[in-house]
Amino acid sequence: MIDETRPQAPTEIRRPRFKAVPIRVVLPNLVTLLALAMGLTAIRFAVEGRYETAALFIIGAAILDGLDGRIARALKATSRFGAELDSLADFVGFGVAPALTLYFWSLHEIKSFGWFAALVFAIAAALRLARFNVMIDDPSRPAWAANFFVGMPAPAAACMALMPLYLHYSVLHLPGAKTLAPYHIAYLLLLAFLMVSRIPHFSGKRIGRIPREYFVFILLAIVAIGILLATWPMEMLVVLSLVYLALIPVAVRRHNAHLAEDAKAAQAAAAPPEKPAQ
Repeated sequence: MIDETRPQAPTEIRRPRFKAVPIRVVLPNLVTLLALAMGLTAIRFAVEGRYETAALFIIGAAILDGLDGRIARALKATSRFGAELDSLADFVGFGVAPALTLYFWSLHEIKSFGWFAALVFAIAAALRLARFNVMIDDPSRPAWAANFFVGMPAPAAACMALMPLYLHYSVLHLPGAKTLAPYHIAYLLLLAFLMVSRIPHFSGKRIGRIPREYFVFILLAIVAIGILLATWPMEMLVVLSLVYLALIPVAVRRHNAHLAEDAKAAQAAAAPPEKPAQ
């Protein structure tokens, strides 16, 4: 019998054992942390007045944000920890970083109102991310709802918010002076509204398999877009932003069509069965 009153020897002390974490779980979180680092670095470049570089780092963070979830699902390494870490990284990279970049570049010309627009955008990004986390756990969502986002996703809003900066550094060279700052503020507030609204947007999370007959064409399209982005980055970002805006009405139509089908199915299920003819 062990005497509990005497101090135990070092060999008798039970130490808590921690389970080993497989590398497949660590990898998606490393990608998320890299995206977070790129968002923070974008803020640094914005403070230094290197706005074009800051914009490219935010775009890079958005690309990594799209990869970490896919890597986690491919490796079957999704976790609550990874989801929370991803939300925190998204808030910094797609809420704070674009808002500060635009404020230092143009919005500061109108002082407090420009700062107000930057705050509204960052807060809208936080609310959008919080709602996304809540809706993940909603068991009542239909299966087709996974093809849509409710409101503009934060990474897309961050890339869209930098449109005035793309136009300034493109061949169009639109000025970022005080005369255009009110339009930049209105545009930023519009994007904040789209984030917190319930307007549906397409989600690319279900895109996993490419039809074999389209594989070569899609591969060539991706390579072509990559070359164009490397050659004319700002011009291509303008084009891609306009394409994304044009897809919003299409997403709304598709979403409403699914709702109509569900309503018809519910109505048919609730209707009383027809009596057989006498």
